[in-house]
Amino acid sequence: MFVTDQVENIVPDFLTLLHGVIDSPDIPLNVSRSYLQSDANVKKISSYITKKVADRLQSIFKNDRKDYEGKWDDLKLFIHYGMLSQEDFYDKAKGFALLKDVEGKYFTYEEYRDLIKDNQTDKDGNLIYLYATDRDEQYTYIQAAQAKGYSVLLFDGQLDTAMVGLLEQKLEKCRFSRVDGDVVDRLIQKEDQKHVELTETESQSLSGVFTARLPKIDKAEFHVETAAMGEEAAPVVITQSEYMRRMKDMSRFQQGMSFYGEMPDMYNLVLNADHRLVKEVVSHMNENLGEQLRPIEAQLKELHARQSVLEKEQREKKADEVTEAEKEELNKCNEDITAQENARRNVWNTYSQKQPHHSSAHRPCFASEWSAPWRSPQQVHHPFGRLD
Repeated sequence: MFVTDQVENIVPDFLTLLHGVIDSPDIPLNVSRSYLQSDANVKKISSYITKKVADRLQSIFKNDRKDYEGKWDDLKLFIHYGMLSQEDFYDKAKGFALLKDVEGKYFTYEEYRDLIKDNQTDKDGNLIYLYATDRDEQYTYIQAAQAKGYSVLLFDGQLDTAMVGLLEQKLEKCRFSRVDGDVVDRLIQKEDQKHVELTETESQSLSGVFTARLPKIDKAEFHVETAAMGEEAAPVVITQSEYMRRMKDMSRFQQGMSFYGEMPDMYNLVLNADHRLVKEVVSHMNENLGEQLRPIEAQLKELHARQSVLEKEQREKKADEVTEAEKEELNKCNEDITAQENARRNVWNTYSQKQPHHSSAHRPCFASEWSAPWRSPQQVHHPFGRLD
């Protein structure tokens, strides 16, 4: 009789929670790690155990699905680990592995694909799976998606982040997007983006004014942009890049990716150019900044045109044919552009700081109070007070 509590080479890692006895005449008593790794009988035993577990789970799912769904939240960690670590187990488990939505309903992969394929296919034919990782923190984003008729999955397990990458590889022509990864209209693009009814100068000024009032938060950076999201949508939405967030999540599990974990959280603050309050900000801004910005914008336009000409001339020459005078001229042009951009930024900053911290309808709200960038859009403050 061979007795051991180390069975990692006989029983797959994801099934080490199993208790039992393996009766086999083919494993010698004098066994070593190298033997276990190379012996064909051991591999057969491992494959057989995996198959028996998969068959048993499939049987429970088929015969008593309600009971199986009740146990899924406890089982999924081990099933997901097996699917991630063993290719053959994924093939066995894909028939009884479940997806859970934010309403608490369970679906097989095939059932869920059939559920969303008509409404959640983008203009390029990709099936978009929307998911949330926290029902409470992402409540506003979930509501916005559901208002569009979209279904949202709940991925709150320890290995769900890793499963997203696996499912994108395994499921045909699909993409997974977290509901707070972008504004709802861009999560599933069914047509070309709506045109923002602002001039380039207005968009830049609006972004600059908001940027000037953003709080300084440790290990967090904000990029302000404008988008046409419709008059009924929220005036301001904060999103986080799907790619960067995934990389930071994966850095907690995979060696060699720790540098992603050290990077700051990067958020997009999206201003809804269609919303009444944002339009009021633009109107007030134009009235107060028009005369100051007009000469700066004119100068920038001339400088950028000059920069394009100089760069084109130098591209058409070999490196050794470009004279020092030509290089200095381009450098001087770049410096002048930087100076004018700084002047414009100072105008935005001065204007932003002069605006009141609150409107008459709300309590005072200072930028320093904005400590949680993941708050719902209704809690975001604009330079004149709250946008709600």
